[in-house]
Amino acid sequence: MVPDPVGSAVASGGPGSAAVAAGSWATTRAGAAVLAAGGNAVDAVLAACFASTVAEFGVASLGGGGFLMVRTPDGTVHLRDAFVDTPGRGLPVQRLDLHFLPMDVHYPSTVQTFHAGMGSVAVPGLLAGILAAHDEFARLPLATLVAPAQRYAREGVVIEPAQALVLDLVRELVALSPESRRLVQRDGRWLGSGDLALNPELADFLDLLADGTVTSIESGPFAAPLLGAMARGGLVTAADLDAFQVLAREPALAERAGHVLFTNPPPSFGGSIIADTLGAAVPVDPADARTWLALVETLTEATIRRRSAATVPLTSTGTTHASAVDADGMIAAMTTSNGVTSGFVIPGTGIQLNNMLGEADLNPDGFHATPPGQRLGSMMSPSVLVAPDGGVVALGTGGSERIRSSLVEVMIRLIDAGQPLAMAVSGARVHPDDRGLQVEPHLGQAVIDDLRAQAPMPVNVWPEHNLFFGGVNAVQRTPDGVVRAVADGRRGGGAMVVVP
Repeated sequence: MVPDPVGSAVASGGPGSAAVAAGSWATTRAGAAVLAAGGNAVDAVLAACFASTVAEFGVASLGGGGFLMVRTPDGTVHLRDAFVDTPGRGLPVQRLDLHFLPMDVHYPSTVQTFHAGMGSVAVPGLLAGILAAHDEFARLPLATLVAPAQRYAREGVVIEPAQALVLDLVRELVALSPESRRLVQRDGRWLGSGDLALNPELADFLDLLADGTVTSIESGPFAAPLLGAMARGGLVTAADLDAFQVLAREPALAERAGHVLFTNPPPSFGGSIIADTLGAAVPVDPADARTWLALVETLTEATIRRRSAATVPLTSTGTTHASAVDADGMIAAMTTSNGVTSGFVIPGTGIQLNNMLGEADLNPDGFHATPPGQRLGSMMSPSVLVAPDGGVVALGTGGSERIRSSLVEVMIRLIDAGQPLAMAVSGARVHPDDRGLQVEPHLGQAVIDDLRAQAPMPVNVWPEHNLFFGGVNAVQRTPDGVVRAVADGRRGGGAMVVVP
């Protein structure tokens, strides 16, 4: 057996089993618990989503937004958009007292400046999306789905090594306000790997979800403190919350060698880039540098085309993803984001607020130039891939701009190279950006040498695999009912199977 170069988590089970893969082991255990309790695939990803707000609190929060892709056992595919809107409905045209601060995030090979503060907060849609998905697709009571997250928040959950790395990147942002700082510090010390993360105020808020007190983003325990906090230099209004809608969209489609991809459609742009690339790219041989360069060229052209056609502000910041499949054949993929956090929480709730308005390169017309009420675009691309034999894979990833390359390359490995799911997820990745071609070292020295000789751009070979290249979490169901779960070792995800 070839060793897994990135240490991905892998699990499999026979017919009648269910499976979940998510961004941390604690998140995965929450999804597996509700599968074991009789929940379906949507129950599992919703429970994982709640749990991630504690276990992956550097990137996940009910104060952000997200997307859900569901394929029901009859083959019908649904996409639900609960991403964020631009805020400010009912406010004067000019708002001069915004709280909006530049903050640097230090990645291993670069520094990126984001803007945080109350003025960076877009209308949070994730909670509305969760509640709508529960009403439409779920099987278990909401109280069952929030129970693991309640326990984590109240009793504590161990910070896993990969989550500690993410937290280290964004901790200065998370610590911007005293309320938020309590989530990342204890006794004056930064929390790290092995420490317990606690959020008792979030546990209390989840109690209100469980008992039916909170039924929408307009409910008092959510809306009142959120709107009160906006007086500190924010833009979200009661009219924004009232107008927010969870939108049903037709998935974007692509075909390749008899496989059919269902992914996130416009106004988000990541799924369209992936669909364009998958439908047009030449067959890729992982051992042939020329085919990698052809893939990079196609991916770059699709990115330029889709970005130039975008009519809304685009966001592509910190994300996490969960995929699940149940014994009946329902399969679900859910990607959520809180950006890199605004540095503020909704008072009394422990819910971090997003900073989706805070990236300069994603607001080309200037910060806060877009009128209120527009759904932002995103690179997030929860996807379902259906094979010619009827087998199905649900997958998605965090990773900002690398989402498009990560997902394309995993699917290319599945389709063109015929690799098993675990090998496809762990296989080396490349990503073109404005500094050149970023390459993971386990692509192989011969291929790397050829890339350096042939690429029309600088080739930067990383010393080891890195969370920079995403964290694809995927599940698969074969035509005979065998299930597999794979969680990307680059981000320390977990994979579990629940047997009958």
